[in-house]
Amino acid sequence: MKASEMTGLLHICLSQGWGGLEMYPLRVGSGMMARGWRVHGLALRGSKVAEGMKAQGFEVFELDSRGHGLRQLLTLRRWLKARDIRLVHCHKSGDLLLAALLKRLWPLRLLFTEHMGATRPKRDPLHRWIYGKVDLVLSISDETRRRNLKALPLPASRIERLWLGTDLTRCDEPAAEIRAELGIAEDALLLGVLGRIGRGKGQPDLLEAFLLLAQAHPRLHLLIVGGTQASEGSDEKVVAALRQRINEAGMQERVLLTGFRRDTQRMLQAMDLVAIPSHNEAFGLTVIEAMAAGKAIVGASTGAVPEVLGEAGLLATPTDPAALAGQIASLLVDESLRQRLGVAARERAQREFSMSHHLDELARRYQG
Repeated sequence: MKASEMTGLLHICLSQGWGGLEMYPLRVGSGMMARGWRVHGLALRGSKVAEGMKAQGFEVFELDSRGHGLRQLLTLRRWLKARDIRLVHCHKSGDLLLAALLKRLWPLRLLFTEHMGATRPKRDPLHRWIYGKVDLVLSISDETRRRNLKALPLPASRIERLWLGTDLTRCDEPAAEIRAELGIAEDALLLGVLGRIGRGKGQPDLLEAFLLLAQAHPRLHLLIVGGTQASEGSDEKVVAALRQRINEAGMQERVLLTGFRRDTQRMLQAMDLVAIPSHNEAFGLTVIEAMAAGKAIVGASTGAVPEVLGEAGLLATPTDPAALAGQIASLLVDESLRQRLGVAARERAQREFSMSHHLDELARRYQG
């Protein structure tokens, strides 16, 4: 019998948020289930993570809080033993204490995907003990691996880079139909951005860049895709400020906040070009999603975006609306450039960022 059929896999993600980090265990968990792995989840009761895990077919143990988990250690051990769970994949540093304590009680292989890159040294006695129980830290980019090597109390051999992956299936629904549903003219030039809304994700900077371009490019519209509530991972103050700025500029007809959407492939299909103005992205799942959709991209020149995008897009300082506007304008006036960059982005996604390749690499690390 294969190791993947014999051993249960547990994803731990005790988060009330909803972003790329929280979606990741659902993506890879469902992919591993399709490959024959028995996948379970440990999540906060009523969270989007817990609901998403259950929707994907995970058996989920729900906790009221991290503290509740610490009080339930023996119950959790019995639950792990009954399901022969020998492999734990953790996704938030705050969950590692619980995972390390479980490893003291039950033989486990423990992996941790560091989605952000450690920004503060973690070499005190408690963190040395916790990370001493971690068999492998997976960094989602070279940028985050550099941070982790500097901050974590582990040898370089136990900190590896593993780029994320995405579904390469493209939406084949006509863009005009999706635009009609959104109330956007078929002949508009549609600039889009996806992801949770927050200062660091750059939507306010992109809005200012759009306003610099709006008069010279009357066909230009802006589509901001992302939840507008804190429960969806977004900063409600930033959302309110965006709406106020849109109203002040009289751009209600040309700037649309869609709210939370699960159909991101459809949203990408409707766009002519995509901006990724994150200030310091650890990887940028939206980057590879836009690449897989074959879109021309203007990405941030900071963080891991240049590493992920390579030569398949344009870069600009994300905190400089004039710089963003300049790169966007070069794509607005040159349709052939948009097409060339879109093709290059799609080819790079197929070569480097397929979910199948990611799951192959993840399974290899699961099996040690």
